[in-house]
Amino acid sequence: MLDIRQLYRATNPSRTLNVADANDRELYIDFSAVRCGSTIEEMRDKISFFSPDEPTVQLFTGHLGCGKSTELLRLANELQKQDFHVIYFESSQDLEMGDLDVSDILLAIARRISESLSELNQLELDAPRGLQRLLQGAASQRTQPA
Repeated sequence: MLDIRQLYRATNPSRTLNVADANDRELYIDFSAVRCGSTIEEMRDKISFFSPDEPTVQLFTGHLGCGKSTELLRLANELQKQDFHVIYFESSQDLEMGDLDVSDILLAIARRISESLSELNQLELDAPRGLQRLLQGAASQRTQPA
């Protein structure tokens, strides 16, 4: 008998799958063949093989519910297996999507970086200068009148 709740949970486009979880991995479908290649593998190689010691910038876009978050979690999982430190968070967890400013995004990113480094015990009371400048710059942007 068809369980409509189970069907909804399995096909809900707003639910992010985490392929590191065995139950989610069972629901994951690899669409790389119809996407003309695997963007995630290309991004992984650019980060981990071609530029492991340099910052890279990647743009990953798509329609609502097309699997961006699921694929980015897959990328995060693959990079973590290669001993990269990955900070992943969903913007809706930290940001009010109806009232969004660039400084809000910078502060959310800086906060997540700071929390992640604190968890690794790599961030002491004196934050690294680059992170400190980023936080101060984002805070000053936030306090300036529009």
